[in-house]
Amino acid sequence: MAAMKPRTGDGPLEVTKEGRGYVMRVPLEGGGRLVVELNADEAKELGEKLLVLFS
Repeated sequence: MAAMKPRTGDGPLEVTKEGRGYVMRVPLEGGGRLVVELNADEAKELGEKLLVLFS
């Protein structure tokens, strides 16, 4: 039997291109990750809103 590692939310935010869209994995405080799939238009809109929010 393979060793099992606990799932934790520790780690960086990850964004990968998968097929025609993007998959964003956001670590959560209680452990685990929030996984969101975005198309190119949604990713661009999210990026623009984050730039306004953090500028």
